Amino acid sequence: MKENLPKAVQDCHDLLRWMIPELDHFPRVRRFSLGERLESGLLAVLEWLVEAAYARVKSMLLARANQRLAVVRHLWRLCHELGVISQKKYLHGAELMVQLGRQIGGWLRASKAAP
Repeated sequence: MKENLPKAVQDCHDLLRWMIPELDHFPRVRRFSLGERLESGLLAVLEWLVEAAYARVKSMLLARANQRLAVVRHLWRLCHELGVISQKKYLHGAELMVQLGRQIGGWLRASKAAP
């Protein structure tokens, strides 16, 4: 059931839905380091986005979500550089993160412009 939430929330949900099964395929030695950090980082982004959807003052929550997403992007790139994920999966995940970042950035700009 989809709620009437901002697109960034649904984009983050969709990214997690795609990424979690991918993380399950990480080699054991990376699953509990990089895999866990990626999953917990994206879950934190989702939490902050949902909180922002219901908050009167959104900018601090959105800024935190954006910062955590930046960390997740670096971790994702590191996974590719270490050969944990294929080029194709890396590009797909990176594109989903770019789209999510655009949604968060637009929402953040709109929340700062709002009276």
